[in-house]
Amino acid sequence: MPELPEVQTTVNGLKTKVINLTIRDVWSNYNSDYFKGSETIKDPRYFKYFKKTITGKKIISVERRAKNILINVTDGQTILIHMKMTGHLLFGHYKYDAKIKKDPWVPIEPESLKDPYNRHIRLVISLSNGYHLALSDVRRFAKVTVLPRDTAHHSIHLSGIGPEPLEAQFTFDKFKDRLFRKPQSKIKQSLIDQSIIAGIGNIYADETLWRARIHPAEKIANIPKDKLKELYVAIRSLLSKGIKLGGDSMSDYRNVDGEKGKFQEHHFAYRKTGQHCEMKGCKGTIKRIVLGGRSTHYCSLHQVLSKNSI
Repeated sequence: MPELPEVQTTVNGLKTKVINLTIRDVWSNYNSDYFKGSETIKDPRYFKYFKKTITGKKIISVERRAKNILINVTDGQTILIHMKMTGHLLFGHYKYDAKIKKDPWVPIEPESLKDPYNRHIRLVISLSNGYHLALSDVRRFAKVTVLPRDTAHHSIHLSGIGPEPLEAQFTFDKFKDRLFRKPQSKIKQSLIDQSIIAGIGNIYADETLWRARIHPAEKIANIPKDKLKELYVAIRSLLSKGIKLGGDSMSDYRNVDGEKGKFQEHHFAYRKTGQHCEMKGCKGTIKRIVLGGRSTHYCSLHQVLSKNSI
């Protein structure tokens, strides 16, 4: 699932592509009676409302909240997109080929859109410059809806989300306070809990815990203050690094030009099962366990579980 750096990379790309363009038309093949009443474009009745609401509107700004992309348009509306597991937004020139029953939208330019991971087009927003904003989503899990901008952050989609970890006001004391709301929880599960801290998922949780030398199943109450401080620094550092490297494309994620990010080239724990730990002076091996239904990776030697957490 795209995490904070991937979503921010997408937002940064959209800011250079779509601002001041007008939405001319909207197409989607998400439509399914199974999602009736969902108030997302997967409900065919809601899609009609969505299309009517945003067609003719000009895009005025793009922002991020946690893992959500917020595209603000005129007339006080906000398009909310959560890319979920396999979704990513693409910008380019497409043509519609009705002869192709599966994935009928064919990319023309840029060439990078022709990457096979970019071919599962579920939503296309046609823009006034002749280009398109498309959503590729092989698993069809992404969420797209439209909200009144003045109440969007109080909606069910955004209201329960924790603070942004890269904001200046997210101090170490605030970080510690958020974690200690559930002191008996395992640290990995708290890090990826969006109600505690926004934007962190499996990849960056594993990598930050590896750097801070904390076992992912360690109970928060048993983590020394100095280790928590290392974790806080690691979170802010690695999320910033992820943005600088254009996100992580270990799986489906691509940027708005259809290109891979490079953070996956800097993994030390995530999906490194069985490999020797690369921490300086460490002779451990990367292990894999499952916590809360999620694959979790850690070093057998420098991320040791305390006796009080066993």
